[in-house]
Amino acid sequence: MAIQPKSAAWNAPGTGAAAKSGRSRLAKKLWADRYMYLLALPGMAFILLFDYVPMYGIVLAFQDYNPFAGVLHSDWVGFAHFERLFKHPDFWMVLRNTLVISFLNLALFFPTPIVLALLLNEVRIAFYKKTIQTIIYLPHFVSWVVICSLTVTLMNSEGLITQIVKGLGFEKVQLLLDQRLFWGIITVQSIWKEAGWGTIIFLAALAGINPELYEAARVDGATRWQQIRSITIPALMNTVVVLLLLRIGHIMSLSFDQLYMMGNPMVMQVAEVFDTYVFKAGVLQGNFSFAAAVGLFKSVVGLVMILGSNWLAKKTSDNYLF
Repeated sequence: MAIQPKSAAWNAPGTGAAAKSGRSRLAKKLWADRYMYLLALPGMAFILLFDYVPMYGIVLAFQDYNPFAGVLHSDWVGFAHFERLFKHPDFWMVLRNTLVISFLNLALFFPTPIVLALLLNEVRIAFYKKTIQTIIYLPHFVSWVVICSLTVTLMNSEGLITQIVKGLGFEKVQLLLDQRLFWGIITVQSIWKEAGWGTIIFLAALAGINPELYEAARVDGATRWQQIRSITIPALMNTVVVLLLLRIGHIMSLSFDQLYMMGNPMVMQVAEVFDTYVFKAGVLQGNFSFAAAVGLFKSVVGLVMILGSNWLAKKTSDNYLF
C-alpha cells in the first residue's frame, strides 16, 4: 500500500521555525513576568489544594459511603440522597431561610461598603480618613465567637439593648427569642463586621480614577454631587457588577459560625440554613454521603445563579464576568 504524502502545510518551510519562535516568545514573557507569577503561586496553590483536589469527594453524593469500605468500594445509590433531601419536611424551610438571609445581605449589606467608600473618598483630611478606615476595618478581625457573645450579652433579658428597649415602653422583650427579629439581627451583625473591610476593593477602584476628570468637571462648574454621579459612580460600576455577580454565586452559602451560634430552639424555624442543616443532619449523624449531596446541590444552584446573572448582565450592560 502506497504511503500518502504529508500535507504541504506539514512540510512547508518555516513552520517548525514559527512554532519554535512562538515558544521562545512565550518563554521570554513568562520570564519577564516571573515575579508576578511567583506572587500568584501561593494563591493558585491554595485554590488547587483546597478547591479542586477535594472535588473528587463529589462521588460520595451518589454513594452510600462507608468509611471502612472507602470511596472505591462503597455501594452506589445514584440520586437517592437528593431524593431524600427534596422530600425532607424541613427542605423548604431551610431553602426559604437561606434565600431570605442571602437576599437581605444583597439588599442591605452589599451596598453598605459602596456607600462607605464613596463617603471616605470625599474626605480630604488624611489623618481623619485613615482613622475612620482603621475603626471600620477592626471588626473584620474579630471572630464570630466574640461577636455572637457580645450580641448575647447586650440582648439577653438583662442586657443593655434590652433595657433600652424596655425603657422605650416595650414590655416582655425577648430579643434573642423573637423569630421576627432574628433575620434583622443577623443582617446587622454582618454589616457591622464586614462592611468596613469590603470598602477596600471599592477604595482601590476609586484610586484608579483619573484626577483630570474631576479637574475638568470642576472647570465646567460641576458640583460635588454631580462629580460623584457622572464620574465616580460610573467608574465603580464594573467593580460593583463583578462583586455582585460573585456574591450571587454564593447565594446558597452563609456564615456557618454566625448562624450556628445565634440559633436557639425558639428561633430554629427561621435560623436553620443549609450550612447548619448539613452539619446537623449529615456530619453529626455520620451521613457523609447525604452531606455531600447537600453540598453539591448548593454548588449547582450557585453555578446556575452566577451563569444566569452573568448572561443577564451581558445582555443589559457592558459589565460582566465572562
